[in-house]
Amino acid sequence: MSSAVDAPFCPLRLPRLGPMGIVGAVLVATFLLMALFAPWLAPHDPLKLDVMNKLQGPTLSHWAGTDQLGRDTLSRLIWGARTALAIALTSTGLAGVIGLILGLVAGYGPRWLDGVLVLVLDSLSSLPMIMFALAVITVLGPGTATLILVIVLISIPGYARLIRAQTLTMKAADFIQAERTMGAGSVRILLRHLLPNVVGPLVIVLSMDVPAVIMLEAGLSYLNLGVKPPTPSWGNILYDGYTSLRQQPVLVVAAGVPLVLSTIGFTFLGEGLRDALDPRLKVRPR
Repeated sequence: MSSAVDAPFCPLRLPRLGPMGIVGAVLVATFLLMALFAPWLAPHDPLKLDVMNKLQGPTLSHWAGTDQLGRDTLSRLIWGARTALAIALTSTGLAGVIGLILGLVAGYGPRWLDGVLVLVLDSLSSLPMIMFALAVITVLGPGTATLILVIVLISIPGYARLIRAQTLTMKAADFIQAERTMGAGSVRILLRHLLPNVVGPLVIVLSMDVPAVIMLEAGLSYLNLGVKPPTPSWGNILYDGYTSLRQQPVLVVAAGVPLVLSTIGFTFLGEGLRDALDPRLKVRPR
């Protein structure tokens, strides 16, 4: 019987998602389309001020009402999806690539290099996430670029340790030993055998970390430490709704709905990908 590592993950092969994964995929696709086509889907200019119509409830002209400056809430939510997904996908993608490289090098490289990288990764992991984020933002100043940098630095240790553990496990596999016996070089083993096998678990973890990054971005933007106004952001919209809670509570509900739905979507998609791509979770006949 072949081992699980004998069947490398293929990004071009579409996995069969269960009902939960399909629901997640539909929600994620909806938010992606919303972000991509925001200029055409938004019914109004998200930055246009209309103070005479501020804090309105849902109407035929403004389906989700208006904020304290009269800006259309629905348009700002649609553009906020572009902001949230751009930050989340960019930061997790960069962190995933860097963590993948560091994990492969640590797991397959010499022991002294592995020890140095593990020491650095453990040092970064030991730092309190919120305190570290606040320290970086205080030094560099709030902004989108700083927020992406913070998320990348926070996420790299976890991804690198995951890939390192996967690499150490597969390095002793029979097919890797056979490749070495046949004279295969380290580069060929890394790119041809180890890399395809560790990508699958990394994709699963990345998909399940995206909602956490979206929540972190919204939280820091809510505290005015992330995306700066007037750029539409779900965190900024949530803060505006909080300050106007007594006058117009609909604004808080409208800002919270996309945060909840995006979290559900990416979490369900990650669960579906885990069930479809992780061969260790499949029941095998005896």
